[in-house]
Amino acid sequence: MEPMTRLPLTYLITPEPPRNEPLDAFIEQLDCALRSGVRLVQLRAKTVTPEQYAWLAEKSVACCRRYDARLVLNASLGEAETLRADGVHLTSTRLMACRRRPLPHGQLVSAACHDDRQVKHATEMGADLLTISPVLPTATHTSAVPLGWSRFRGLAALTSVPVYALGGMSLGTVAEAREAGAHGIAAIRAFWGGAVERS
Repeated sequence: MEPMTRLPLTYLITPEPPRNEPLDAFIEQLDCALRSGVRLVQLRAKTVTPEQYAWLAEKSVACCRRYDARLVLNASLGEAETLRADGVHLTSTRLMACRRRPLPHGQLVSAACHDDRQVKHATEMGADLLTISPVLPTATHTSAVPLGWSRFRGLAALTSVPVYALGGMSLGTVAEAREAGAHGIAAIRAFWGGAVERS
């Protein structure tokens, strides 16, 4: 495993598993993304049952281990600890409910931030990485008002924690994101089954 201080430039957030496909197909797609170079993954599957999520987490952990990649679970802290992933991703609601870092150092804590208050709280709490979103218009959250690069730059400047730009990102926006203060980019569509540069 790479050191905690060494985070990749790209962060894959998984899409929801299609209802009409077997869950095995989801794991095959994850394997494809990992073969393409993804080394940091957030398992986000909110439409499945708890049993299905546990199955996906178990298979995803095993899949990520084969590629020396890290997996954080977008789930409750209890689920993340039980399912033996590399850490947890806190939604903005879970983040603001945390008074202290929820996991020991050595496990990853990722936090979703959308405004100054959330960025400052995540920093003070000791998160290892943040996503700031949505930067650009995105097909995933069509009703969300994009921050734009100027606002993103201001939010990223509030923290020394590595920040991933999220929302409308692709490999073509990596340079722009880094120029605006991001460590890298997070995305769903851009990395799911697509080519990712190793970092």
